[in-house]
Amino acid sequence: MFEEIAAKYQKSLLPYTPCANLSDRAAWEGLDEEWRKASVALGERYLGFEWPYLSASDFLEFSKTGNRVHFENKMFSKRHALDALVLAECVENKGRFLEDIINGIFSICDESAWNLPPHNSYERDKPQLPLPDLTAPVLDLFCCEAGAVLATASYLLAPALDRFSPFITKRIRYELERRIFTPYLTCHFWWMGDGVSPMNNWTIWCTQNVLLSAFLTDTDSALRRQVFEKACKSADYFLAEYGEDGCCDEGAQYYRHAGLCLYLVLELCNRVTGGAFSSLAHTEKIKNIASYIYKVHVEDKYYVNFADCSPVAGRCSAREYLFGKLTGQPDMMRFAAADFLAGGTDSLLLPSENNLFYRLQNGFAVSEIRRLDLSAPLSQPDVYYPSVGLFAVRDSHLFLAVKAGDNADSHNHNDTGSFTVYRDGRPLFIDVGVESYTKKTFSPQRYEIWTMQSAWHNLPTFGDVQQHDGEAFCATGVECSLADASISMELSHAYPEESGLASYRRSARLIRGEKIVIRDSFSFLPGKERPVRLSLMTYDHPDTLKDIVRLTGARIVSVEEVPITDARLSTAWDHSLYRTLAEPLEGCHEIELEIR
Repeated sequence: MFEEIAAKYQKSLLPYTPCANLSDRAAWEGLDEEWRKASVALGERYLGFEWPYLSASDFLEFSKTGNRVHFENKMFSKRHALDALVLAECVENKGRFLEDIINGIFSICDESAWNLPPHNSYERDKPQLPLPDLTAPVLDLFCCEAGAVLATASYLLAPALDRFSPFITKRIRYELERRIFTPYLTCHFWWMGDGVSPMNNWTIWCTQNVLLSAFLTDTDSALRRQVFEKACKSADYFLAEYGEDGCCDEGAQYYRHAGLCLYLVLELCNRVTGGAFSSLAHTEKIKNIASYIYKVHVEDKYYVNFADCSPVAGRCSAREYLFGKLTGQPDMMRFAAADFLAGGTDSLLLPSENNLFYRLQNGFAVSEIRRLDLSAPLSQPDVYYPSVGLFAVRDSHLFLAVKAGDNADSHNHNDTGSFTVYRDGRPLFIDVGVESYTKKTFSPQRYEIWTMQSAWHNLPTFGDVQQHDGEAFCATGVECSLADASISMELSHAYPEESGLASYRRSARLIRGEKIVIRDSFSFLPGKERPVRLSLMTYDHPDTLKDIVRLTGARIVSVEEVPITDARLSTAWDHSLYRTLAEPLEGCHEIELEIR
């Protein structure tokens, strides 16, 4: 797709001018007034900002303790500050923020490395080196993103920075050359793709930011061409991982780092070739990738979640709206616009976003978004994504999602066959999500973490045997009907042989306007019977659900409160969660859960 078009395009690549720079005062003064005022106010919070120093000890902490959050907080705070200061100066144009901006640029340029400690290795899934090698930069997600931040700042402020000193933009170009362009064009990092190794969000996220670094700065045309051609190859490797249905196997939260980064790669390639890539935006696959986020939205802040994805995946920004516009999908545009406007100042400014370019897109799109007619009601379709096994159906009262597929998703949890239920837009039966990332999260010990285990999803355990990770541990015999709002599957293959299962079949159905029925039927091989314990994860204490939930064929044996103390989980859950364990009645091999 991308590479084929790139190979045919033999003309000189055009300049990439996504918006006006600081010098075009009419453009900046014509932007949305609320966004302008809020941007200046946010920038004022960072006047005199003390740019933190990232020491060797900060970098070493991950290898010593496994904690990555402390380093991330210090590093990311600098990006947040610089982004806010740059946009405030662009709006105001008085030089009031300029010296703080220069301090921020030099502070980021002075960092020993732009990659995170947990990514400090040169081969995929290899142990991380305790300290960075300045002579061989690691192109990880945040190295590439740092390049894009500095390139965007240079694009916007070059006239003002050069009046102050020509050595500022010269320093930026020097750092981009040694940290981004040289390793990108001379080394192979796994995420670039080779047609064999599996890709994930890294591929398109890194590719997007390398493209921004090259096309937003004054690099030579030969370098731009090389970056462009290599980026197009990586975009194709990324797309090859997707099914035609467009489902993101990393969930709604990671769509922002996957599908939306694909949008910007496509938009940039299209701009610099004078529209050569426009046909790609209307292919069924890319339209499906774009609309995924709209189709898995539950209500308000909640999304269908599985794997490492949180149910609170974040409000839409201008990017979702622009992807819907590029792919010609009015429903997607209206959904994104409504969600964006519902998010208030945080959606408007993205104050916790590292990427300056995303914030810039908001500023230049918000006036158009406000003008969109949102009066017509949205009609979100029921969906089944066979590439991942994700099923979601709704009526005006209840929402049911079921995850079939297998246990080899990117950011996988052992959750094949698990379900989530929302009632009147409120979470009822839930998928917990994942705690703050540590060294253990992406290690051979990953499935020692409780949130990754099937016993902490809405699934049974047989004796002490839970589901196993890997592609072989999957749902089979899946039967799905969107017309009947039902799905059923055989889940015995999601468990290892030690489970003793002959069969374990789960069915789930939304009877519209009435109830949801989940039914589990199981049998064991001769002499292999084991105790069965069904875990049910709920947002509210089960005692409060007695009038709307009925469990038959089983008895409740325990209710466990799960306090939420982790910072990442607390962004989704504002109080304790609950795990109910139920076991079948004597001689019973079928359990039914009914939710009204």
